[in-house]
Amino acid sequence: MIDLVQLHVKAGDGGRGCVAWRHEKYYPNGGPFGGDGGNGGSIYFQVDTNETTLTKLRFTKTVKAGNGAPGMTKKMHGKSGEDVIVKVPLGTMIRNKANHDLLADLTVPGQKVLIAHGGRGGLGNMHFATAANDAPEYAQPGEIGESLDLVLELRLLADAGLIGFPSVGKSTFLSVVTAARPQIADYPFTTIEPNIGVVSLPDERSFVLADMPGLIEGAGEGRGLGHEFLRHIRRCRVLIHVVDMSGSERNPVEDYRIINEELAVYDESLKDKPQIVVANKMDDEISQLYLEEFHKAYPDLEVFEISALQHEGIDRVLYRAMELIENARAEDENNDEPAEETVVYRYEPKRPDFTIEKLGPHRFKVVSEKVDRLAEQVDFDKEADTYQFAMTLQKMGIDAALYEAGARDGDQVIVGTYIMDYSE
Repeated sequence: MIDLVQLHVKAGDGGRGCVAWRHEKYYPNGGPFGGDGGNGGSIYFQVDTNETTLTKLRFTKTVKAGNGAPGMTKKMHGKSGEDVIVKVPLGTMIRNKANHDLLADLTVPGQKVLIAHGGRGGLGNMHFATAANDAPEYAQPGEIGESLDLVLELRLLADAGLIGFPSVGKSTFLSVVTAARPQIADYPFTTIEPNIGVVSLPDERSFVLADMPGLIEGAGEGRGLGHEFLRHIRRCRVLIHVVDMSGSERNPVEDYRIINEELAVYDESLKDKPQIVVANKMDDEISQLYLEEFHKAYPDLEVFEISALQHEGIDRVLYRAMELIENARAEDENNDEPAEETVVYRYEPKRPDFTIEKLGPHRFKVVSEKVDRLAEQVDFDKEADTYQFAMTLQKMGIDAALYEAGARDGDQVIVGTYIMDYSE
């Protein structure tokens, strides 16, 4: 099962504004007529209930949205880039790979979230006409779209989860109480992916039950596929711990101890999760002897005796599970503190758009990602573009900051990959 995927997403860049002039009869000096560039496409993630794994994204390294088209003459707006909607299963968690913040937790069918915002289109030259310059030959470049490295993690959403060692009868139990048809055979690790089914009780109540692949000793530390399986268990409200009481392969007393230790190693909070202990295979002749040993080892533990193969004793387990699930649901509604991680909205103080570094006598550098991006999009062979870029720097306060830092006429100023002369 593919339940952890890394992905790079790149929203579309905004289109460049247009430099154009009005050429129509009776309008000999029509003035600037260039339209704005289109906005870049954004990237959304949406829950699709038809998807059950992240397999379709396994070999997808990058998701890109469309770029905005350049503006056109006659003040026509460029076409906006196409948005991209990435379909993911219910229960997908989206994290920022850089700081591991949870960006989105998709737990509602059809839920849709914006992850990468497209860049705004640049303004056409019609916006830059002034009394001093009624024929501007400059149009604004589009903004760069957001770019992120993501980690997508799928955690199954089930009310109850079946846990236990391999071949204790979990899949048989699931097939008896739901319409699910997991693979069942007499060898370890028959189940290598979680199976899900819906349990419907005669009183019309129901809950979702997941059959987790068998755990092994050391799973809490990642042995086998331990972490991949335990990840899903965290979201279950109730755990149904199936123990093979026939003792045909292992000691039931040791099995119960080891599984609970592995849960605690992976996540301490799993120790407090409601757990129903089910003694399976009680139709075996020797099972009663092992059950007596089990009761001696855990005298305060409530144990439900069943035979999944013979369909005996199962109803009591289901009604008890339903009771615990309803209690857990009620606690979740009354609990102000969320049990799961919450989406992180980091407060980042607004940083200055630029800083000035003095590299030496008569030599300065403007440090700014924003200015660097603008400089890369300026055609310095065009006087109008260069002038408009200089005006932008002046409006941002860079000229004044350079003067305060000690820059004077003729000093060198590095902006991006370009070297300019400072002029007071």
